Amino acid sequence: MSKDDELVYAVTRDVIFEGDAPWLGVRRDGVAEMLERASSRGDFVRRGSAETDTSIKQIIPYLVLRDGDRIFLMKRTRAGGDSRLHDLYTIGVGGHLNPGDGTILGGLAREWQEELEADFVPEFHFVGLLNDDTVEVGLHHLGVVYQTDAAGRPVAVRETHKLSGSFESVEAVRGVYEQMETWSRLTLDAIVDPRVFGGESRPAGPDRIK
Repeated sequence: MSKDDELVYAVTRDVIFEGDAPWLGVRRDGVAEMLERASSRGDFVRRGSAETDTSIKQIIPYLVLRDGDRIFLMKRTRAGGDSRLHDLYTIGVGGHLNPGDGTILGGLAREWQEELEADFVPEFHFVGLLNDDTVEVGLHHLGVVYQTDAAGRPVAVRETHKLSGSFESVEAVRGVYEQMETWSRLTLDAIVDPRVFGGESRPAGPDRIK
């Protein structure tokens, strides 16, 4: 099956925003109802069609992995599936939701297993909803941002032909800020808030996908 024929979960923009103006960045407050709508009122659509339809948003779980005060920083290679992200740095682990995932967290757990080599599945803590309509890739996606802590346990990139990755200090991550994908820039700006980076746990709310 080609990438374009993959079935991915998406929600219409009017359902997500429901009268609210789209925002730029990670929204942390007042998102419970929005997450509920995004989880329950979408459908699975052909990915190739979703990438050209500006009336819908594909829902993407997006995880920041920490190890104490370090962040797992990855760099995409040209072997990745989305050419818009080639050669860019990222701090987000995640991807599209597919039939069978059951929930947003279920999809994130699957992506964790597919993208990373680790002998554990951590607890994922909800941070907020990520939106960026200023760039093409962001126009078609809505991020559900989580963070977790490896707590000293080893983690490595599984698909090394697509990504490289290692835990780096916040200062080192900021050093490649201009070479990061826009979602990662916006997420980094949000999580360096001590309320978030300090490990504050927020309930994710209902997240079962249709």
